[in-house]
Amino acid sequence: MAYDETTPNPVDLHVGLRVRARRKSLGLSQDALAKSIGLTFQQVQKYERGANRISASMLWAIGKALDVPVVYFFSGYAEGDAQVFGEPSAEQSIGSFLTSAEGQELAASFPRIRGPRQRRKILELVKAMAEDAE
Repeated sequence: MAYDETTPNPVDLHVGLRVRARRKSLGLSQDALAKSIGLTFQQVQKYERGANRISASMLWAIGKALDVPVVYFFSGYAEGDAQVFGEPSAEQSIGSFLTSAEGQELAASFPRIRGPRQRRKILELVKAMAEDAE
């Protein structure tokens, strides 16, 4: 499928999300990662958004800084996961959620709720709030 130059390529978006997810899981700021690889935090920001493509050598450096192999950044990507008609795929939505501060906090806290009924009620509350927002 061809992509125009006004929107990021789905592969670049996926790789950027993986960079962001790993950086956040290590508790690194964009500035800390940028300094470790000799860039500005703005450049790291652009990489994470998929606005700028990451060269092979830079991806290698980022992998070393984040202590993961280069293949990590492509893990989970399938061509069919690309955006369709401007709607984010489920993987992109989950990736965006898990790379947000609130998403990480919720993902860490939710499993500590022992009662299945309580978990179900929280899920129902979130769904209702999402429907109201639409």
